[in-house]
Amino acid sequence: MRALAIWSGALAGLMAILIGSLVPAALLLPTPQLAVVDLPATWQVSALLVCAMVSGPRAGVIAAVAYLSMGFINLPVFHGGGGLNYLLEPGFGYLAGFVPAAWLTGRLAHQTGMQDLPKQCFAAGAGLLVLQLCGLLNLGLGALFGRWSSPVLSLIMQYSINPLPAQIFLCIASGLLAVILRRLLIVES
Repeated sequence: MRALAIWSGALAGLMAILIGSLVPAALLLPTPQLAVVDLPATWQVSALLVCAMVSGPRAGVIAAVAYLSMGFINLPVFHGGGGLNYLLEPGFGYLAGFVPAAWLTGRLAHQTGMQDLPKQCFAAGAGLLVLQLCGLLNLGLGALFGRWSSPVLSLIMQYSINPLPAQIFLCIASGLLAVILRRLLIVES
């Protein structure tokens, strides 16, 4: 019975991640022209964090692995499409960070006493931190071995610093959504 709950949570998480990656592309929303700096933040990270906070670490990891597998077999679920060529991209470390981020976020969110909003936001923030560290590690190693054509500081700005404010906001929104869903679904910690 527990295995069925884990797999159903993983399937729900995978669907959330897919919807998070495909819905914004399908919407034709006007973009405000007042933006000084473009803050690219995708919904995949938020969907992953919510899945892990609601369904737990196992379901979050299963959903992350399924999502990555789908992207690597050429389904266009990643920010710029899909395919094995992502293994050689500067942003690969952030994708690889989905698995440990899902585990840590789910593990923290399902500890006893973690039902309130600040603690769920902390769990989401910890997952975001893992994503950032994995991405920065990949950028650093790639720069060390001369894999990138762009300067490493430019890549850090593009992949870590610029999206960070929007990602932090999405962590707060993910924490709020997780609290609501956990209460609606009566998820115990």
